[in-house]
Amino acid sequence: MANVLDYKGYFATLEYSSEDKVFYGKLEMIEDLVTFEADSASDLEVNFHNAVDEYLETCKALGREPQKTYKGIFNVRIDPKLHKKAYQKSIKNGISLNAFVKKAIEKEVALG
Repeated sequence: MANVLDYKGYFATLEYSSEDKVFYGKLEMIEDLVTFEADSASDLEVNFHNAVDEYLETCKALGREPQKTYKGIFNVRIDPKLHKKAYQKSIKNGISLNAFVKKAIEKEVALG
């Protein structure tokens, strides 16, 4: 399992530096650079929450929208033969390729 925390829709990856004896992390899936660190694992989660809250407050103070982690749009590169088979199956099911892929992802992550 990956070392990931989530809070208010923001995700952070976590690392440990044995050289510096510090835990650290950064927000993922946004272009703004937001980092945090702590001397203990328990403080790391608190500092992560503080980093997200400070990011949101800073954006508000600057009058700009905070970046969102997902837009609902992404490109997927797959083998052309798989692309063709997926498109054919979507046609047989009477749905668009986007709807077909959405259903497949929902089934895989058990959202549907």
